[in-house]
Amino acid sequence: MTTFSDLNLHPPLLRAIEAQNYTEPTPIQAQAIPPLLAGKDVLGCAQTGTGKTAAFLLPILHRLSTQDRPSGKRPIRALVLTPTRELAAQIADNCAAYSQFTDLRHFVIYGGVKQNPQVNALRKGIDVLVATPGRLLDLHNQGFIDFRQVDFFVLDEADRMLDMGFIRDIRRVLDLLPSRRQNLLFSATMPDSITRLAQSFLTEPVRVEVDRQSTTVERITQKVMFVSRPDKKRLLRHLLHDERIECAIVFTRTKHGANRVVQYLTKASIESAAIHGNKSQGARNRALDGFKNGTIRVLVATDIASRGIDVDGITHVFNYDLPNISESYVHRIGRTGRAGREGVAIAFCDETETDYLRDIEDLIDQTIDVVEDHEWHCPQAMPSAFPSSKPKPRRPGGGGGRPNKGRSRRPQNAKRSARGGGGGRNGGSNRGGGRSRGRN
Repeated sequence: MTTFSDLNLHPPLLRAIEAQNYTEPTPIQAQAIPPLLAGKDVLGCAQTGTGKTAAFLLPILHRLSTQDRPSGKRPIRALVLTPTRELAAQIADNCAAYSQFTDLRHFVIYGGVKQNPQVNALRKGIDVLVATPGRLLDLHNQGFIDFRQVDFFVLDEADRMLDMGFIRDIRRVLDLLPSRRQNLLFSATMPDSITRLAQSFLTEPVRVEVDRQSTTVERITQKVMFVSRPDKKRLLRHLLHDERIECAIVFTRTKHGANRVVQYLTKASIESAAIHGNKSQGARNRALDGFKNGTIRVLVATDIASRGIDVDGITHVFNYDLPNISESYVHRIGRTGRAGREGVAIAFCDETETDYLRDIEDLIDQTIDVVEDHEWHCPQAMPSAFPSSKPKPRRPGGGGGRPNKGRSRRPQNAKRSARGGGGGRNGGSNRGGGRSRGRN
């Protein structure tokens, strides 16, 4: 199977695919689309940037456009549940592109904006609904959403859903759906909690999986710079004055940290904006729009932006703070090196983050190249300054230990961590927990 025409998709969909300049399906698309077209449940393990959105949307749109539509007002026949507003909006944009030559209607709903336009669209009738859990259940409780004719249910970014505390909302939605439906679950990782969730509603699923390393790491030049925490902002300002950095995302661990970085860069005359959970939806939209149209060169974000934001031409990703969950590093750097392009990922590592770096290198199975030629190089932050309690074989280009499957850990130097923002109380403030449900 080498082309989309081999998949026997509905001609209007093939026309839309051609309009997007897609020629060959990605590995996840080639594996997932045939069983989905055959009506089977699918359990997919794929990270962002692998083409998984098309992998579930195309077969759903094919089946909806080739089936008879129920008479009367269009009922919701496909529901895509996703954790964040940005990812929901991105999926809706993709749905619009793929269905442009059909008569199917789609809509996206999420919190943080007025509900009246969403209610009006629901009253007119839609075929495909993309939603975040909080607003979806809110509108259902008000009587605006009817799940009784949903034939297709997609749970996207399931691991992120659980990280953000949505498990109860997911189970509530599952209880409201018809028992006869086709189910799809996509997740970047497959911990036991995701496996148990999948087993609770998938029926004899076909499992599809793509190699996370080959799809993300190979096209991205990765570097690490060891720097003391107070000097990180100076090093970042210095690097961003390089005009070759055309479009960059800077990841911080906390919301307040993102705001501080933007304030510093703005004083240095570097166009930047922050995006995180404390920003209003309008502010987040303005930041993303400015980033996409080039008026904002640098987007400073917490992990809410590490998935679901697909912006063409991102040349660099900076890990200003290393994530304490190593899988998040892969998602972050996946914002660059997309669609066959090359990208650069630069990580800053201070003396509190050494264990985070070790876990990341284990996960990607390679040692990240060190850049020492800069004014703020800090030898005290290098791994040799903090010997590991469990030696791991490591060699350039690969050979690390077993992947840690995204586990979270505190740095070895706990006192420094509490002061420096490692894995302490403020370290997880951008992950949302139960509070995220009110803001999605």
